[in-house]
Amino acid sequence: MPIAVYALTAGAFGIGTTEFVIMGLLLQVAADLQVSVAMTGLLISGYALGVFVGAPVLTLATRKLPRKQVLILLMAIFTLGNIACALAPSYGLLMAARIVTSLAHGTFFGVGSVVATSLVPEDKKASAIAVMFTGLTIATLLGVPAGAWLGLNFGWRATFWTIAAIGVIAMLVLARFVPADKGKVEVAPLRQELATLADPQVLLGLAMTVLGFGGVFAVFTYIQPILVEITGFSQEAVSPILLLFGLGLIVGNMLGGKLADRNLPVALLATTATLAIVLFAMTAALRSPVAVTIFVGLIGAAAFATVAPLQMRVLDKAGPAGRNLASSLNIAAFNLGNAFGAWLGGVTIEHGPGLGAVTWVAALVPLASLVLAVISLRLDRRPQVALQPAPASCPQA
Repeated sequence: MPIAVYALTAGAFGIGTTEFVIMGLLLQVAADLQVSVAMTGLLISGYALGVFVGAPVLTLATRKLPRKQVLILLMAIFTLGNIACALAPSYGLLMAARIVTSLAHGTFFGVGSVVATSLVPEDKKASAIAVMFTGLTIATLLGVPAGAWLGLNFGWRATFWTIAAIGVIAMLVLARFVPADKGKVEVAPLRQELATLADPQVLLGLAMTVLGFGGVFAVFTYIQPILVEITGFSQEAVSPILLLFGLGLIVGNMLGGKLADRNLPVALLATTATLAIVLFAMTAALRSPVAVTIFVGLIGAAAFATVAPLQMRVLDKAGPAGRNLASSLNIAAFNLGNAFGAWLGGVTIEHGPGLGAVTWVAALVPLASLVLAVISLRLDRRPQVALQPAPASCPQA
């Protein structure tokens, strides 16, 4: 992989850390700002909402700028947002700062995916996306626990100052290694770019992403009570077990990229089906400490094996005209899936069959994504009707 792809990975690491680190700082933030833990948890929802809104807005606003310039600008927004988080004197201002930070998220991964695929040959495009998303998986494995440790020992504000420093480093790395666009930036007419979103195949791709990751977060959001209340682990044992989830993310991410490079349709079906099977099978393992620990790693691997195929599918169907916008919207779709999954898991626990049923209920969501994938691939095989020119009229005598 070109070093520029790894430069994108550095930015992805910073963004991934700031997205999830708040999970390990809930108690400190709640105590310092004198709000409830539930209110503090809404900082995660606010961030996801910012990603969903910011992805299309910033992508369209920066569509005429060189992509390298856009990436550096987005990391600047990210850095300033984290500085604002570190300085926030109240809950309301912290929420506002989190939303500002999140605005860069979707567009960075969307534009970054397009840049990454432009730097490699055709048979390496999905792997290039996977390498960039490795920054997100490493953030989950190392960045979030490190941020929680900093918050515990030096205060939660120190965590955000550190993430802001990562943002500065990422800007420097991007400026140094990402090549500038060659020639003038070619921009499709806005109407043509927006029209891409009316393509049924693009909409199916976005829906597949929402449903695929909805299943993952229906379980992952409530993994602590599952491990403690059903399996019987102590609360102290949860963090080491979650390291397996992070390792699974890295393995699955790279595997999904390689599979998508070889055969994208097969990778799309295989990874989505595997995710549904793993979630469903975990139900039988919940009361076995050894088995459930293995399944935590398997969920991570199965979840991120779907990332590169889902992202490449949307890129392929959007075409050159709408690639930036569709790519960014697919990142927003991942976050919408996170929010949907957390809601579904909560409903299952409070109003449904209960905590022990979360895994099999979650499995139904990627199963629905698999159905959409089958429909989408069948649409690919429909014969294209060529437009025939109208016959010339005969001249009058």
